[in-house]
Amino acid sequence: MPRPRAQYLHRFKTRHGKFVWYVRPPGHQRVRIRGEFGTPEFDDQVRVALSGEPAPDRMRRQKALSGTVEWLWERYRDSTAWTTLSPATRRQRENIMDGVNKAIGQKPFVKINRASIVASRDSRAATPAQARNFLDCMRGLFRWALDAQHVKIDPTAGVKNPSRPPGEGFPVWTEDDVERYHEKWRVGTKERVWLDILLYTGLRRGDAVRIGRQHVRDGVASIKTEKSQGEIDVHIPILPVLAVTLAAGPTGDMAFICGDRGEPLTKESFGNMFRAACRKAGVNKSAHGVRKIAATTAANNGATVAQLEAIFGWQGGQMAALYTRAANRRRLALEAMHLLGGRPESVGTAPEKALSDQKG
Repeated sequence: MPRPRAQYLHRFKTRHGKFVWYVRPPGHQRVRIRGEFGTPEFDDQVRVALSGEPAPDRMRRQKALSGTVEWLWERYRDSTAWTTLSPATRRQRENIMDGVNKAIGQKPFVKINRASIVASRDSRAATPAQARNFLDCMRGLFRWALDAQHVKIDPTAGVKNPSRPPGEGFPVWTEDDVERYHEKWRVGTKERVWLDILLYTGLRRGDAVRIGRQHVRDGVASIKTEKSQGEIDVHIPILPVLAVTLAAGPTGDMAFICGDRGEPLTKESFGNMFRAACRKAGVNKSAHGVRKIAATTAANNGATVAQLEAIFGWQGGQMAALYTRAANRRRLALEAMHLLGGRPESVGTAPEKALSDQKG
């Protein structure tokens, strides 16, 4: 059975016999879609084209001058070191470099030293996650530049990440949060589809916005995860509660999660829209926290490390073990708590007898 196409996605045959893909919504110019049909990167380009979001600045730039930071960045983006990164990582780093290039893009990259990197990191210290993302971007760029012999010294070498503040991370959803959200967004709303996809599949945002009917066969959804760059498949049975939500919709043509007009969403746009829906429901949390409660629920119900990795697409056992250890501690505590309510008969017999005698 051929995979369904997104609305307004068309295939053309060139005079050279090559097939190319374009998206052309009514009233808009057509947009060329590159890559292999059906891959996460291809789907991501289609979503951006259909969403009507403006092209990033990097797509409208003039050719950079040789030897500048912007020139180095363009060379890096032509390398395999760049193309092997996940689409989400590339988008994040492109956004970071848009700002960097606006500030120092025309300056010689050989002038970038360790002090420059540290100063830029510290300027983002108010948001540690932002500082870490900046460092990761610079490390990728200059490690490649060192291997490509564009620089003799990697200015990011030895630069440490900012420390994580205590408690930093995504707050986990609770059962009360889910109830409040469900009370606000009933079955039959797109916002209900959003949460239930996250809650009953355990997918990350980048995969949740991609999954659609084309991924479901015999009641099981199968999808290659974005974070693994398509190397890990997860297979998720569609639970009855989720099937009811999806049947009521509304859902999109290419993905279950959609916007007001049925259009697909990028994970960034979805994250913002979902957060707004959460606020309206009185839940001050994010999409990632839903994944945490899904993993916690599965572990509390007895899922093993191997089962959690199969559901959530993890590898190495470390992440899954965090949830199973917490679940095991909870289970053992519940099983052992009654031991605090009783004592061996020999313990405390004399004091109790003495108290009885005093009362007599």
